[in-house]
This record gives sequence, C-alpha cells and structure tokens, in this order.
Amino acid sequence: MSGFLFVVPPLTGHINPAAGVAAELAARGHRVAWACADPGLVRRLAGEEAVVFPCDGPVPGSGDGVRPAEIRGPEALKFLWERFLVPLAEEMAPGVRAAVQEFGPDVVVADQQALAGGLVAERLGVPWATSATTSAEFTDVLAGMPKVAEWLDALLHGLRDRIGAPSGTASGTASSTADPRFSPHLVLAFSTPELVGPGARTGDQIRWVGPSVTARPAPPGFPWDWLDPARSTVLVTLGTANTDVGARFLRECLDALRARADRLQAVIADPAGVLGAADDDDKGVLILPTVPQLPLLERVDAVVCHAGHNTVCEALWHGVPLVVAPIRDDQPVVAAQVADAGAGVRVRFGRADATRLGAAIDAVLHEPGHSAAAGRIRTAFRAAGGASAAASHLERLATGATTPEETP
Repeated sequence: MSGFLFVVPPLTGHINPAAGVAAELAARGHRVAWACADPGLVRRLAGEEAVVFPCDGPVPGSGDGVRPAEIRGPEALKFLWERFLVPLAEEMAPGVRAAVQEFGPDVVVADQQALAGGLVAERLGVPWATSATTSAEFTDVLAGMPKVAEWLDALLHGLRDRIGAPSGTASGTASSTADPRFSPHLVLAFSTPELVGPGARTGDQIRWVGPSVTARPAPPGFPWDWLDPARSTVLVTLGTANTDVGARFLRECLDALRARADRLQAVIADPAGVLGAADDDDKGVLILPTVPQLPLLERVDAVVCHAGHNTVCEALWHGVPLVVAPIRDDQPVVAAQVADAGAGVRVRFGRADATRLGAAIDAVLHEPGHSAAAGRIRTAFRAAGGASAAASHLERLATGATTPEETP
C-alpha cells in the first residue's frame, strides 16, 4: 500500500479528473489524501469521506481574484499568473508542507495550476507527478511571444527560489531549473495526441492517459421524458466560471435554436438565470440552471460550449462534435485543437450571432466529417485508459520506477 497526496487548486475542472484517479487508487487499497484551499469543494466532488488538508489561498472570483470581464490575450494571462496562480502557490505552500509531513505520501500528485505541490515535494525530496488537466500546456502557445515567455520564465524561477528547491541547496537537484508545471518523474496528460495535434509536447515522462471520466453526483429532477429520441439534441453550456460574460452569447444561442425548433431540440445550461424561463412557444428548448452533463452527453448529437477542457473532453469521450467559442485562458488553444482535429467548428465568442451560431450548429450536425473526427478521438480517448491507466503509472512511480512503463 502506498500513499498519494493530491494537491489541487480550488477549481472544479481541475479536481474532477483527479477525483477519478484518487478513487481508483483508493479502490486498489492505497492511502489517498488531498491538499486544497477549498476543502468543501474537494469533498463535494471527491466524496464527503475524502481526507483533505486545508491550505490558504485566493478564491477565484472574489477579492483580488475578480478578473475584469473585458481582458483577453496577454493581459488575461498576466492577470491569471500574477493575481491567482502565484499567490495560490505561495499561500498554499505552508499547508502543503504540513500535509506532506503529517500524511507521509510516497508520491505527491500536483495539478499544473497548484504549483506549490511540485515545488514543496521537490524541496522535501518526495517524488511527484504532474496532473495536467488541460492539453493547452502541451503546445508552444508562447512561441510567437518571446517577451511573454521570458516574463513567465522569470516568474516561475522566482517562485521556485521562494518555495521550491533552488539550485545549490541541500535539496536541490538537476530538476531545480525545470519548469514546475512538468514533473521530471511523471506527467499525466488527460488527453491524447489525436486531439492535441502533431506538435504535441514530448518527453519520456509524459503519459497520455486520456480523460478521467468517472461517475459523479448529478443534480436531481432532470426531465428525461422531455427528450425526443427521434430528434437531434444540442447541449449548450459555458461551464460554471463564465456567468459574468455569457449572457449575450446564450441569448444568441437561444435565438439560433428557436429558429431550428422544427428539426432539433436543445438543452441550455443557464446557471445565472440570464435567459429567464423558456417561453410557452419554446417547445424545443429546455433551460435549466444545472444539467447532468455526463449522462446527458450519452443522448446529445452536438455540444455548443466555451472550449473548456473538461467539457470538450467529455463530449469527445462520447464521440459528440462541438461548436467551440473560446473566452479566455486555455480555451483558445483547446478550441484550435478541436477545429484542427476536424471534430468541430470554432466561432468567435464576442462576435457570434444567431446566424453564425446556427450555421455552425448545422455544420456539426449534418457534415459527416465532424462526427467522424469526433469518433476517432473517442476511440483514442477510451484506448488510453483514463483514471485506471493514470493510477497504474502512479503506482509504478511510488515503487521507484521514475520513468513509468508504457500503458499496455
């Protein structure tokens, strides 16, 4: 029996994939614990029985973490790092250190956005693995922005000096100058090259395990009888973190879907209630604050979303093509991967109107190439092994195999 400490940011999309791996390890008899700035969120997603060591850290969307809705591109990247990721790492570090010392893990599993996990593990001499819950970091998105790349490199170097194992210290190793987003021992990439594309990052420690898609609690009361199996079904969702900017886009989606109500039906997730209740005439549109996304994906024919990595991977896990409208962060990179793979159509979030959205929805529903590409990725995802494969790689790392074997 080995011990695994998962260090995660207080973000649903980063905890959910790790929860599947943690559950698999626990089912195999291993000790599992968590370190997070929001223990309640971990327990809601990973189970109330989860052992969680609390850490300090900023909460997204509150205080200094409130991001102006209008910022995009390099400014959004700067905000993400300076106002969230770096403060999160610095504030989590003492809690992570205490968790490692009390729990005594054989391996620390650090999310790419919970940098304290890898840096503290490195400083304490504990083997660690990266949990890469987005495929965006596996392409060189800063290749055309060398000054931004230099700025980020300096930021990470300073962070390592403050909480990691700087070169020349007793705990310092050859990895002390490496990128803390990528463990030198093991990187679990929850995607596959079939989605990321031919330019995907390579390395002996990278293991493409595909999405970690496991059952999770679903909101009750979904009217399954409302769905007509004889009609095409479209799911529209912008996730849970984009309610501040999604009102106009959702209204345009609603108009596009109303115009097609004679030939398809749609479910729209509207957590902020910006659309209000569906009109009596909206016979083909169902508007709900939350939806049971995983079971619903088994019954839909297309997804319109913000290109959030989890939503994209869950859709493609089911072979469902997408209309992707990226908003910020890693979403433009993920959207480009979807479009380049042929598994969907990309539209501009800020400019998409009902006409453009309707045309994109028609394309993914009726042009066979998109469904075929989504099907190819589905096959690759399922062959990669998901949570089970990730757990096996972690077991090998815990027993001293620093370069894990290929998944059978």
